[in-house]
Amino acid sequence: MNVVLGVSGGIAAYKACILLRLLRESGHDVHVIPTEAALKFVGEATWEALSGHPVASGVFSDVSEVKHVRLGREADLVAVVPATADLLARAASGRADDLLTSTLLTATCPVVFAPAMHTEMWAHPATVANVATLRERGVHVVEPDSGRLTGADTGPGRLPEPEALYALLKGFLSSPARDLVGRKVLVSAGGTREPIDPVRFIGNHSSGRQGIAIAAAAAARGADVHLIAAHIDAPLPAGVRVERVSTTGELYEATVKAAAEADAAVLAAAPADFKPKAAADRKLKRKGDIDLSLTSTPDIAAAVGAAKGEDQVLVVFAAETHDGVEHAQSKRAAKGADLVVLNDVSGGAVFGSTENSVTIFDERGVVDAREAASKESVADAIWDAVSARLPVGGRD
Repeated sequence: MNVVLGVSGGIAAYKACILLRLLRESGHDVHVIPTEAALKFVGEATWEALSGHPVASGVFSDVSEVKHVRLGREADLVAVVPATADLLARAASGRADDLLTSTLLTATCPVVFAPAMHTEMWAHPATVANVATLRERGVHVVEPDSGRLTGADTGPGRLPEPEALYALLKGFLSSPARDLVGRKVLVSAGGTREPIDPVRFIGNHSSGRQGIAIAAAAAARGADVHLIAAHIDAPLPAGVRVERVSTTGELYEATVKAAAEADAAVLAAAPADFKPKAAADRKLKRKGDIDLSLTSTPDIAAAVGAAKGEDQVLVVFAAETHDGVEHAQSKRAAKGADLVVLNDVSGGAVFGSTENSVTIFDERGVVDAREAASKESVADAIWDAVSARLPVGGRD
């Protein structure tokens, strides 16, 4: 794939070097277009060595090649990492005063901006308006991370880590469909933990990897993604809004609230079905057997299904060890879901793995089936099925 990597003038430009290497190592042909300001942070020689291509920032370099038109037309993806407040403003207003902004105007492929700036700049009404304008045009603007910025400052505005950005861009390159633009989707991921005492808990083997892949795929397809993450063993995706929870009760409250505003909800989290009737406030000492009385936790899928509107799509998961098809279809009907994803977890083979084997059912039967497929492939299969059920033009 042909990728144009735009780099604007922020200290986070050094992270774009790592992203460039990840893209190149995965076989993509990458042309880097830095702004003049970006070259103050990372020099031309570095970009040329890492990309294998000459680098220019102005429209008067290699005029005979008409780079400002050719690069945008030939690209399969344009990503601007980092995107400063100045670059966002110039892109939103349609400026074409250097090679990068000119390329943005000629690009017919997906365009991704990964902003990085101080919190005050990100929250300024001008930047908020520019981001809204770009998103209305179908451009994907990644939500920045919250954390340490330049100097001692902390807050929203930090560029996501290169590995997370690479995972997001990989989704754009492998799933070019932009069928979720303008949609709000909810995804839950990971396993919950129910405390026995301050040290021990009841939980499960879920790593959250499948849910994270589902959230990343939705972002790549243009959705506004709200990820509710319990305990996970995988990096969080870039470009999604993340809400962290721990117990099934917390997951229940967050999911029911967020589902009401979503066009589609994919409940991929693995909530603990039982919890101790009473958790000890001190660590329990080893003094023989402990009588651990359990009680059921709230049924999240049933609550979301009961409140679901006709124009909303609900997907639930059925992790089964036996009689999978029967249990999955029964669960879909009982929870009021449109789709159920059955995965065979006998032997624990899928937990923490990069692969999954699933069958997707609707009320008529099998929609899709994937055997030993990547979790990214499973994620796209789920969104293919969801997209086909979403009402045209959005919710009323």
